[in-house]
Amino acid sequence: MLFARVVATSAEVGATRSRKAKTAALAAVLADAAPGEVAPVTAWLAGFMRQGRTGIGWRTLSGVEVSPADEPSLSVPDVEAALDRLAALAGSGTGVGARRSAELSALLGAATADEGRFLVRLLGGELRQGALEGLMVEAVAAAAEVPADVVRRAFMLSGQLPETAWTALGSEDPVAALEAVGLEVMRPVRPMLASPGDSLEDTLADLGSEIVVEHKLDGARIQVHRRGDEVRVWSRTLHEITDAVPEIVALTRELPVDTVVLDGETLAVAEDGRPRAFQESMKGLGNGAMQPWYFDCLHRDGRDLVDEPLETRRRELAEIVGDRVIPSVLRPTPERAAEAIREALAAGQEGSMVKALDSTYTAGRRGKAWQKIKPSHTFDLVVLACEWGSGRRRGWLSNIHLGARTDDGFVMVGKTFKGMTDETLRWQTETFPQYETSRDASTVYLRPEIVVEIELDGVQTSTRYPGGVALRFARVVRYRDDKPLAETDTLDTLRALRR
Repeated sequence: MLFARVVATSAEVGATRSRKAKTAALAAVLADAAPGEVAPVTAWLAGFMRQGRTGIGWRTLSGVEVSPADEPSLSVPDVEAALDRLAALAGSGTGVGARRSAELSALLGAATADEGRFLVRLLGGELRQGALEGLMVEAVAAAAEVPADVVRRAFMLSGQLPETAWTALGSEDPVAALEAVGLEVMRPVRPMLASPGDSLEDTLADLGSEIVVEHKLDGARIQVHRRGDEVRVWSRTLHEITDAVPEIVALTRELPVDTVVLDGETLAVAEDGRPRAFQESMKGLGNGAMQPWYFDCLHRDGRDLVDEPLETRRRELAEIVGDRVIPSVLRPTPERAAEAIREALAAGQEGSMVKALDSTYTAGRRGKAWQKIKPSHTFDLVVLACEWGSGRRRGWLSNIHLGARTDDGFVMVGKTFKGMTDETLRWQTETFPQYETSRDASTVYLRPEIVVEIELDGVQTSTRYPGGVALRFARVVRYRDDKPLAETDTLDTLRALRR
């Protein structure tokens, strides 16, 4: 398959607002891809490279001056091989920069203008918005003519979308092949997420009385695997952090199991036992100061539990980790549930989780089996740009432009400079230029990679911003190094709060 077909499909998807049309376009190119092409095509159209980081920044990309090819000639295998070579040159050293520039020049010189623009955005990280992940799952299902839930489950258990697509499209019996994908100890599972709850009353109306109310810890999500004496730990984004948390590794080796997969949080704790701020928990990774708490068990001694109800998984969890289960109240009355939420806030936590006891473990934020209750509205948005400050903030990057996720990427929904400390301003000024795509006299425009948690009082309809909404009294809570772009909040979520 010519690489130009992938680039044209990306443009076609970006040109329509119809989810059905997007899915059809993606499915068509996947169906036509050869078996060896499915995985890279899936990755590129979802906005990322299978090779991960290549060490190529915008300075390197902008320094390449080559004339584009007149006609498309690059194939999908050609481009994937070139990306493999570039990834092998990641890092620094004598001659590495020159070889990387030469390899990049050869690739871009063989690309047409449209292909070159796509490659620059792919290499520069500008396509890495994750917004197409859900669409790609549906497209894989359509191309393979299998139910989307079967693809979704295999993706959850494998953690890899390109490999899931290859399994679906490269098998004579795709349903059987996808259903054969199981949980593997030492291979991370995509995490289940909670949906925002409008209020405790609404959440109880959704879920009924067969629930558990847990503290929502202001920590870092962890997934812990053990097999014998081997222990590995992954972050929310499935990046391995084992070496950074030796205390968790040591505690896990003491558990009364041979194999286990646990889902939980780790956080830094002050001398009085209260949790430290989220940023301190993130900084604590690697200094031996972290304490783990768990809320789910996905596997125990050869038995997978993802399809068991939460009540069963919690029972197994309690037998394994004892008092390391996150504080919770089982089957509370409405009054006791409200009290449990007050207790969580009084303990310094950011709110509570309300979970249906009959819910199975399902990756992502699908349905409302898990809901989070917080005292105010908070959303995870993406920084699209930042304006230089004035007055006391002159010389600092201050007012951030906020973007919400859509199927096509991110759309601006507001600005804010509220809630920023001098340390925040200093960090923004030092960090944001690393993500710069362009600037003018007042604003630095950024690749959509930086996630920020925003607290706000509400949302109102507005024509001021492209998203058609405006955020009321938006203020910065924290930057979320742990939150992938695919898990940021959507424009539809914000619109649901409009007054």
